[in-house]
Amino acid sequence: MTTINNSIIKKVYKKIKSYDKIVIARHVGPDPDAIASEIALRDSIRLTFPHKSCVAVGLGVAKFKYYGILDKINPEEYAGALLIVLDCPNLHRIDGIENLQYQEILKIDHHPAEDIKGPVDWTEETACSTCQMIAELILNSPLKLDTKIASNLYLGIVSDSERFLYSYTTTKTFKIVEKLITTSKIDFTSLYIYLYDRSLDEVRFQGYLAENMQVTENGLGYLIIPAEIIKKYNVDLATPSNLINSFNYIREAIVWTFITEDAKNNGYKVSIRSRGPIINTTASKFNGGGHKYASGARLNNEEEIQAFIKALDNDCENYKRAQISNLDK
Repeated sequence: MTTINNSIIKKVYKKIKSYDKIVIARHVGPDPDAIASEIALRDSIRLTFPHKSCVAVGLGVAKFKYYGILDKINPEEYAGALLIVLDCPNLHRIDGIENLQYQEILKIDHHPAEDIKGPVDWTEETACSTCQMIAELILNSPLKLDTKIASNLYLGIVSDSERFLYSYTTTKTFKIVEKLITTSKIDFTSLYIYLYDRSLDEVRFQGYLAENMQVTENGLGYLIIPAEIIKKYNVDLATPSNLINSFNYIREAIVWTFITEDAKNNGYKVSIRSRGPIINTTASKFNGGGHKYASGARLNNEEEIQAFIKALDNDCENYKRAQISNLDK
């Protein structure tokens, strides 16, 4: 798909232009695409409309400090604002909007649509990332672009497409990236350090993940990571999610998941990836969701963990049976 979404872009721009107060939010536990897209859009709106009060909210992540600083707000000061939600289809997973009495909600997202509804909704499942959509918006509207905004968008696209390896990377992705680079003149090769820089602690933690992952006969790779292991390796709760794509080419595993204890919130943070079975359906049954082949979930106790592992293992088994059946036809 190479067609530019001119109609929805006009609607999004018109809605942004009509509000003087704008709050931009994304999902909890952000990845580079979520952080980069909200900061890039915030900075573009500020650059284009200096008189507007536009903020990007949610908990920050030290590892992603390159993208920029998020805003702390008094919800009362933004009553009646336009809420723009990026990279998140679920109301309950929006970060940083507690007690915010917004006027309207506008969503820009590449996940399957769920319960967020507003007068303007740009959902494009074929986009490789939300940053791709924000780049398309800025490049095809009066919104302004500078080098920092372009750098953030480029890194978000590269991260969420896993360096353009995933199947939802399209010719449109490359056309947008080309225009982003040529318009902004960014030195894109110098940016990769912000995605792939690793501490020695993180490298050693990755070795722990590889050493301890269990793989079932059906091809499910899984690992339950206790809070004390996170502390032992001096990494944070987001690190397993940041490393999960590094396990994409294990021959014996067609689905793999990291289940990380979140002691602060008395539960478990889950990241899931797949090279075949559709996993977002199962994720949605366990307080999560996402893409067909990249999802997340939240679990509360050991009983839910075991049910979750069994459900994913069944997904693997059913997928393999279907593959064999197709070969026999």
